[in-house]
Amino acid sequence: MGQESRNIHTQQMSPYAISTSVQLRVPAEEAFAAFTDRLGDWWVREYTWSGRQLLVALGVEPRADGMFYEIGPHGFRMDWGRVLDWEPPYRLRFTWQIGPDRTPVPDPGRASEVEVHFHPVQGHTEVRVEHRHFDRHGTAAQEYRAALTAGWEELLSRYAEVATRPTTHHG
Repeated sequence: MGQESRNIHTQQMSPYAISTSVQLRVPAEEAFAAFTDRLGDWWVREYTWSGRQLLVALGVEPRADGMFYEIGPHGFRMDWGRVLDWEPPYRLRFTWQIGPDRTPVPDPGRASEVEVHFHPVQGHTEVRVEHRHFDRHGTAAQEYRAALTAGWEELLSRYAEVATRPTTHHG
């Protein structure tokens, strides 16, 4: 596949926000579905509380006020974000309720926020992830933003591979 469909671009918007984008040679509907329906296929398992060995599933409830979650051992569920806006196939916004020390942040007022735009442009879709309000995470905010800059680059690279891979249907 052409590398031009997997160009990752990141910019620092402020000390408390980043923007990362990738161009995909798929329609916006497929890009949105890959981001939400196939989350477990591209999310880095080490970026979960359950870890590589114990993670059972990752998912998102497809509606405003739905949850981003993981299922760990013995059916244990951890919610790590709440869907604020669900507008397929163009926009998704959710809270990031994971602290800099990787502990849950139950108070959404202390959580950062992720907004994903799926913008169709001449035969491809630009997927832009804006992660903002790191200042809500306290004194480690700038270091957390720096770490997640690299984290989002890796996640979007993996996402691009999944989003551009043909899906297989089992009958």
